[in-house]
Amino acid sequence: MTKRVHVAVGIIKSGKQILLAKRHGHLHQGGKWEFPGGKVETGETVTQALARELAEEVGLNIAASTPFMLLSYDYPDKQVLLDIHLVTEFSGNAYGVEGQEVEWVHLDKLQEYTFPDANQPVLDKILTEFSN
Repeated sequence: MTKRVHVAVGIIKSGKQILLAKRHGHLHQGGKWEFPGGKVETGETVTQALARELAEEVGLNIAASTPFMLLSYDYPDKQVLLDIHLVTEFSGNAYGVEGQEVEWVHLDKLQEYTFPDANQPVLDKILTEFSN
């Protein structure tokens, strides 16, 4: 059995828009859009990991985040534990620090993007909670 990878994920929300990043083609689930974040390293809290990953990936500094949902998902080749936080207070202008595509997407358009399978419950909750 493979080890479950603990991932800090940020739902970065500004008004009615959510920040998405496109995974590089060579990565697991490459070419799909995702909510930015990354692996929680040993000795880090989820909040610390999220702050580090968002700075490293999309150039944002988060001022605060709140837990949004916890999701365990098993791919055939990988197991992930997604620790998802809502981020509404941040500074900086989002860009693909690692050369990846980054887009602010209106809530009404989120379903037009292709996400990794593990992200579907997250997308469903976003659309339920914020599409009013």
